[in-house]
Amino acid sequence: LIYCYRKPKTKRAKRFLEKREPKLNENTKNAMLIKGGNANLTVTEVLKDIYAVKKPFAVLYKRKNITRPFEDQTSLEFFSKKSDCSLFLFGSHNKKRPNNLIIGRMFDYHVLDMIELGVEKFVSLKDIKNSKCPEGTKPMLIFAGDMFDVNEEYRRLKSLLIDFFRGPTVPSIRLAGLEYVLHFTAVDGKIYMRSYKVLLKKSGCKIPRIELEEMGPSLDLVMRRTHLASDDLYKLSLKQPKGLKGCTLERALLSDLSPKKKKNISHDVFGTTYGRIHMQKQDLSKLQTRKMKGLKKRPAEKSAEDGAATPKKSKSA
Repeated sequence: LIYCYRKPKTKRAKRFLEKREPKLNENTKNAMLIKGGNANLTVTEVLKDIYAVKKPFAVLYKRKNITRPFEDQTSLEFFSKKSDCSLFLFGSHNKKRPNNLIIGRMFDYHVLDMIELGVEKFVSLKDIKNSKCPEGTKPMLIFAGDMFDVNEEYRRLKSLLIDFFRGPTVPSIRLAGLEYVLHFTAVDGKIYMRSYKVLLKKSGCKIPRIELEEMGPSLDLVMRRTHLASDDLYKLSLKQPKGLKGCTLERALLSDLSPKKKKNISHDVFGTTYGRIHMQKQDLSKLQTRKMKGLKKRPAEKSAEDGAATPKKSKSA
């Protein structure tokens, strides 16, 4: 671990620290999946399946870590700083809280939000025998249920799930890339998580017919304890840098913001830069030309110009 307050001694360490410096457009959020000291087989399989869905923006810790996030958060903050992860999923199991999952996120390497969920039913990726989506597929997120808009805890859980599963921000996407759906339903105090693979079938017209095929994992969850940030801290975490102020939300979410267009400057297809300059009107008659005998004015021309410039006054009768 290289601490930020130390001056790097090698070029590799310098590049490592430059990647972790604050940026106008931050990198894709990584998630760390940690197994508790008393995790059972169900919790271990859940962590493995979530890791398969989240790859390559995830780190799976295989060793057990004896920690209690709601009581002591120092170990989570240490792992977050070490692996440069701003999201986490902690799994544990005990008699009081069986099949327990804690999902949360960090702000400045400190815990911001943390929600505890209990797994009541679980269907693994291996249990559903069909084709899977390739690694790194960006999912489409669907939330159903009034609780996600009415209850503050469910509203914060929705924001947390979007942060966790959204993947990289892309400016555009092709139709064939929409092949993975994550569906969350909140009803009767439970949260149902289902994942589907999108199948594009022939429909006889340009728009294909869409079918959903369950792919896994499938989870039935119930909300337990919550640790939510205060309103002031939550507003501070949503604060945008000066470079993004004045931009629309859609443009701010793009990874590459287009620079401001400069006036009177254009480029052609070959990359040549053209500039337009605005000047005052010039009197070309007073323009100094090259002094040579061929360009000298004859006496007759001079007299004609003088006569045209100052016409003689006619004598009064």
